[in-house]
Parts: sequence; structure tokens; C-alpha cells
Amino acid sequence: MTPDRELAIQVDDLTVAYDEHPVLWDVDMEVPSGVLMAIVGPNGAGKSTLIKAILDLVKPAAGRILVHGRSYDEDRSVVAYVPQRGSVDWDFPTSVLDVVMMGRYGDLGWFRRPGSRERRLALEALEKVDMTRFARRQISQLSGGQQQRVFLARALVQDAKVYLMDEPFQGVDATTEKAIVRVLKELRSQGATVVAVHHALQTVPEYFDEVMILNVRRIACGPVDEVFTEENLRIAYGGVVPFRAAAAAAVTEARVPTSSAQGPELSPHDPGS
Repeated sequence: MTPDRELAIQVDDLTVAYDEHPVLWDVDMEVPSGVLMAIVGPNGAGKSTLIKAILDLVKPAAGRILVHGRSYDEDRSVVAYVPQRGSVDWDFPTSVLDVVMMGRYGDLGWFRRPGSRERRLALEALEKVDMTRFARRQISQLSGGQQQRVFLARALVQDAKVYLMDEPFQGVDATTEKAIVRVLKELRSQGATVVAVHHALQTVPEYFDEVMILNVRRIACGPVDEVFTEENLRIAYGGVVPFRAAAAAAVTEARVPTSSAQGPELSPHDPGS
């Protein structure tokens, strides 16, 4: 990290405990502005808890979190959040367009109703995720991948500086995954920062610039080509790296795939992490 590079998120000495059981312990993290960062780690590593702590959804036992140099409570408008799809009640009777317009409520306040401007912004966001034709569809009638695109559109309409996403690729089809990656890279080109909990380790080098490797404590944090190594992953996953060794070769110079690359490829699902 160069000293003159602005930080989108700074986490210092963060500890979070549930019922006196630490799920994050003395964690430091620096996220430069304008990057795509993945948070990876095994089940129970504290990945989702880290996102929730940044959002002030869980209270830390110790530590400090700054978003663009200020506490989250000082200016919540700079952050947009895409939760895990499984944490949402999709039976709520509302349309796709209405869900996306909910992203504008923070700017409108309690006493103003969404108008033509909010509708236009919502339709523009739906177009970016290829969901315009579903604008009047009930949210419960969509597939899992379509629902994920709608929640991404709801985040986009907030025009935030920082986007926090909890497993945005979980349970989506290949077409939706490509659409999400396209949107993330567009956000980066506009100067926004994206931090995403991610479980498919083999795509980290392709999708992200930086990575936080976590298992209650910070294992490593920094540019993918520097810290996303087989050694760091083995430390985080207890000696069992849940993807082929050939994937590590994509980001580890002078590494030659061996017969270990023939082992099974796993993408652990960790909704409660």
C-alpha cells in the first residue's frame, strides 16, 4: 500500500464475539479505493460478520472501522449492501421495480414518495443487470439468479462509493455470474469500491484485484498476485486447499502444477460464516 493511496475501508484491531465466543479476533484490513476485493475463508471464518461489522449491524467488542476516513454512522449514504439471497423473504408481495426503488429511500427520507426520477433511476439500474423486462414481475416469481440481479440493481441505484456484497455469486447460473462480473468491473471503472464475500476460490484471480484471507484472524490481505498463494490458503483452510493446485499457479509465479492437481475441486458453501 502506498501512503498516498486513499483507503475506502480501514479496519483496525477488530474483535467481534457472539456469546463470548470470538468470531473475529484482532483483525486489520485496508481496502484501497477503486478496487474489487474478495473476502475468502472456510466455514465459520467470520466473513459475513466482517461485512456486518462494517455496516454496524453487529457491535464489535473492540476495534475501529472507517469508511472513507469516517465512521459509517457519519454518512451511511456512501455504502450500499447486497445481502445473501438466502437471508431475504422473497415471498414479500412486491414487484421488481418497487424493490429496486427501495434503494432510493435513504435519499428520499420518510415523508417523500418515489417519483418519476426514482422510477427512471431504477429502470436504468435494471437495464444494467438485464432485468428491465421483469420490472413488473413479482419478486417471488423470479429464479435465484434473477433475484440476485434485482438486489444488485437495488444497490446500484444508490450510487454509492462502496458496495458490500455477501456472496453475490452464490447459487446463480453462468449467465448471471457473467452479468454480475460485468457490473462489478463497470463500478470499478467509475471509481467505486466493491468488497464481496466469495467462496469459489478458483475465480478469485479472474474477478478480483485484492483479497482478504480470513479465518477468525487475518491470514493475509493485499493484491491477489501477492497474497493469494497456496501457502496462505493452506493456513486458512487447515492444510486442505479447496480447489485445484493449478488455480494457485495462475497467481503464483514459477509454480508448476503437479499430480495433486487431479484432486477434487470443491467450492464450500458457507452461509453462516
